[in-house]
Amino acid sequence: MTATPDSSRAYLIKGAAIGGGARTDLLVRDGVIAETGTGLAAAGATVIDADGLVALPGLVDLHTHLREPGREDAETVETGSRAAALGGFTAVHAMANSSPVADTAGVVEQVFTLGRKAGWTDVRPVGAVTVGLAGERLAELGAMADSRARVRVFSDDGMCVHDPVLMRRALEYVKAFDGVIAQHAQEPRLTDGAQMNEGAVSAVLGMTGWPAVAEESIIARDVLLAQHVDSRLHVCHVSTAGSVEIIRWAKQRGIKVTAEVTPHHLWLTDELVRSYDPVYKVNPPLRTDEDVKALRAGLADGTIDIIGTDHAPHPSEAKECEWAQAAMGMTGLETALSVVQHTMIESGLMGWDDFARVTSTAPARIGQLAGHGQPVASGSAANVTLVDPSARWTVDPHQMATMGRNSPFAGRELPGRVVATFYRGHPTVLDGRLNTPLVSEGEQH
Repeated sequence: MTATPDSSRAYLIKGAAIGGGARTDLLVRDGVIAETGTGLAAAGATVIDADGLVALPGLVDLHTHLREPGREDAETVETGSRAAALGGFTAVHAMANSSPVADTAGVVEQVFTLGRKAGWTDVRPVGAVTVGLAGERLAELGAMADSRARVRVFSDDGMCVHDPVLMRRALEYVKAFDGVIAQHAQEPRLTDGAQMNEGAVSAVLGMTGWPAVAEESIIARDVLLAQHVDSRLHVCHVSTAGSVEIIRWAKQRGIKVTAEVTPHHLWLTDELVRSYDPVYKVNPPLRTDEDVKALRAGLADGTIDIIGTDHAPHPSEAKECEWAQAAMGMTGLETALSVVQHTMIESGLMGWDDFARVTSTAPARIGQLAGHGQPVASGSAANVTLVDPSARWTVDPHQMATMGRNSPFAGRELPGRVVATFYRGHPTVLDGRLNTPLVSEGEQH
């Protein structure tokens, strides 16, 4: 891709394939796709040659850990949103397990403001379901919903809302503002001391296993609770074949449930744990090849609605240690597009239009994000990602914008490269490199 520099706020993207279809020109002006067609011209516009590139609606992540406030040694809103822009994301949802926990209007507004000041992507805070993620009493759900951050997604991610009465009350409460409870499905009594997936590999390695039923039993309970109170449930990081079947059953009954799968659960299996490399330690754990196949099929047929990266950066010392002491989690923002291209598009299970649905349209709808997930068409907000699907690159965590070096794909060659990311009509990424942030009026970068 080549760009002719210009100070104009108009950009003319020439010859991009919309969703992998016909080549089209896009005129971006004042934050909107002003016009589409062939042979477009615009005096003073910055011209971007997009021959061979695919134009997609900007990616939206419903599940990101930005760590700030309190864990700036692992990630900040600034570094995490830079990584998001490089990964093609124009909006991310920051999970609540910061320090202090995002369980009040004050904390979610702090995260929201940090995102606005950074200017690389929309940062929407996820509010905690319970105070301090302790699972004992509901957090200030209404106050967070009414705050400047306008929180609509609530989750104790990292912890399960295991009390069924409390989960019911949460589901009932968020109905007032059409919110959604995003559940980390993990029955704690079935996973006490667990280190990896329970199965043949854990038996050989002598590690305490994490049974699939610990996830599936919570999902089964919660879809019935969601049906009972007629409220919206979202299931975080689905990882087992049984979970896919339960969600499929719930959807067939008309229950208001949506679900996500991470890129790493679409590819990696518990066989990698034989290396004892803590980079493969994650919650939920890597499962079997049969689970991976079921997750891919579930994403392809719509049972699983979206990709959620579960981007979880950690300081090096939290991963470069013995397995039992290592933190759980993997980075994912800068590799998500490529991993999904490899596992779903190159396998023939999905096309680029399907990719746009699971990485942008559906997550924007679940999170109620205005201006995101819109088709790349005239009149839409100019949140657009340009991808070179023919590119190949080798993952080097030390070259990434995220502070986390815990990528499970380090050293692997991946397909697809984000060439440009337009956030509200402003190119935060050009030629595959960070450009400049979009500083909102009244904010200082």
